Amino acid sequence: MRLARTLAVLLCSLGSLSAALGNDSNSQASTAASAAGAPLTRADVEPWLDGFLDYELQRGDIAGGVVVIVKDGEVLLQKGYGYDDVEQRRPVDPERTLFRAGSVGKLFTETAVMQLVEQGKVDLDAPIDQYLDFKIPEGFGKPVTMRNLITHTGGFEEAVRELMHTDPEKFPSLAAFVKRSPPARIFPPGEVPSYCNYCLALAGYVVERVSGETFDEYLEHHIFGPLGMQRSTFRQPLPAKLAADMSKGYHRASGPPLYFELVGPAPAGSISATGADMARFMIAHLSAEQGGAPTLLQPDTARLMHTSVFQATPPVNGMALGFFEAHRNGQRIIEHGGDTQVFHSQLVLFMDQGVGLFMSFNSTGKEGAVGGVRTALFEQFTDRYFPAPIPDEPTTSTAVEHSRLVAGRYQSSRRAENTFFRAVGVLGQFNVTANADGTLIIPPLTRLDGQPKVWREVAPFVWREVGGKERLAAKIEDGRVRFLGHDTSSGIQVFMPVPAGTSAGWIVPVVVIAAVSLLLTLIGWPLAAWIRRRYGVTLEMTKQQTLARRLVGATAIVNLAVVIGWMTMIQNGLGNLALFDGRTNVWFVVLHFLGFVGLIGAGVAIWNAWLSLQGDRRWFGKTWSVVLAASCVAITWIAFTLNLVKLSLYY
Repeated sequence: MRLARTLAVLLCSLGSLSAALGNDSNSQASTAASAAGAPLTRADVEPWLDGFLDYELQRGDIAGGVVVIVKDGEVLLQKGYGYDDVEQRRPVDPERTLFRAGSVGKLFTETAVMQLVEQGKVDLDAPIDQYLDFKIPEGFGKPVTMRNLITHTGGFEEAVRELMHTDPEKFPSLAAFVKRSPPARIFPPGEVPSYCNYCLALAGYVVERVSGETFDEYLEHHIFGPLGMQRSTFRQPLPAKLAADMSKGYHRASGPPLYFELVGPAPAGSISATGADMARFMIAHLSAEQGGAPTLLQPDTARLMHTSVFQATPPVNGMALGFFEAHRNGQRIIEHGGDTQVFHSQLVLFMDQGVGLFMSFNSTGKEGAVGGVRTALFEQFTDRYFPAPIPDEPTTSTAVEHSRLVAGRYQSSRRAENTFFRAVGVLGQFNVTANADGTLIIPPLTRLDGQPKVWREVAPFVWREVGGKERLAAKIEDGRVRFLGHDTSSGIQVFMPVPAGTSAGWIVPVVVIAAVSLLLTLIGWPLAAWIRRRYGVTLEMTKQQTLARRLVGATAIVNLAVVIGWMTMIQNGLGNLALFDGRTNVWFVVLHFLGFVGLIGAGVAIWNAWLSLQGDRRWFGKTWSVVLAASCVAITWIAFTLNLVKLSLYY
């Protein structure tokens, strides 16, 4: 359940942020903040960074990382920490060591798209189908556009099949990946942010088709080459000249390394790059709006790419064209995070200061420690060099009323509705709690110490973190909450109210009670038979009752196998996403088949209960037969509701 909750809500480690107020007072605050902050010089930042990371890497069981800071078109600092190979004790070298930057690579795909937009070869608002050689399924009466793809508003559900691979021989081409079972669309395009790897894979495929070059060739000719990024690639497996310098990746530094992750939707996150090369990319974007060299985009195109275009819940941060907004302390900040299973990265651009920050770590660390390291490094860097006080805003008079309206059960918009991963979304649901004073508690939104943040309303349906700088906002339609958005995740996901029919509030207890009932039956019936035999007691039953009883026992075994089997498959898959590369499909077939057997068994259990109620059995036997029937029906119904019983292997 912890892993499921991590994928469904976190999902929080995969990317970030969106739109602030952008008025004159913010601009003045930015200038004042810069003057009041510590000087952003190597002499100041290096010892601060050394003290921070030397401790955090050891405490978090993180093998190594790289941090790069650029300022005014120059590299201020690029430095490796820890090891890229723990066994060989090989230190990280920012010029040599390659890191998997994960979804930070989406920025390269989106930059390639904007180059084609600039050339008039791609229209951001044209139906994406006109650039493809296959059809995106219709949905909601609106076409999906390139703008939707690169702002994660295409409305596609989460898909995990072939997200990761281990075997290069079975690794699909980009064309094969995007054409094989496109995810269903669960939201109207352009309305709901739902982070989408498939969207960026599709955008990369458009780059191929429009440019006439393969995706890898395009990047090498039009981005890596012009910027001098000679030690960066999206190719999988790595070219021989780079493979020896690839950092190993670890769940924990004290454990063995993981395999080289082959990312199925390659344009969404297959990049391998050195810290030094990422510095070149940051400098190019920071200087593009002023027409500086090297030329990556024309100034107008760069400004378009860097400007807010979508806010799900104003005024909290939203999306630019590919970048997430991360405005803090009055600064105009755009960024993108990136996570594979073991590499964790973030690229941050302080646009008005000409400053860029890139970090990448090769381990998840103890209890996911790297997530806190990444968050703390960004926040503390910003507060140290571009500080601003926490806004002093009075609590609204509507705080209690609005908190009660918002309270309830929520789920992430980044989820699946038509695959077995719907079960993961159910396990990731949470309750928003309204306190008596009108403040809110939202379990996924925690401080670095793991304690939940407290939210106080400072404007109608806008909340500020108590003692902090982040905001939360609700979108209200017809007097009801459509969704909640948060400063550090509104470009990735919003929180949406859960329909009663799929609420974990009743589904989880029902499944647990039903499974326990079936388990007690499998334990109790043989034990009762042994006791009767020992004392010479005969259980008087007709042939029909005997047959029904035996079939119900078999049904109990099948239903428990379905529950335990799906729990095992999903948990193992979340621990190793390459298990969803197709190798375990036979087990999915078995579980789907057992689900259909369970459907028949539910009918048998009802028959058994009817025979029991009609017979002369004692009250306990009759009651238990009804409990068994209800348990079998409940598990079967929930299995169908959560797509654990299907006729396809689409996931």
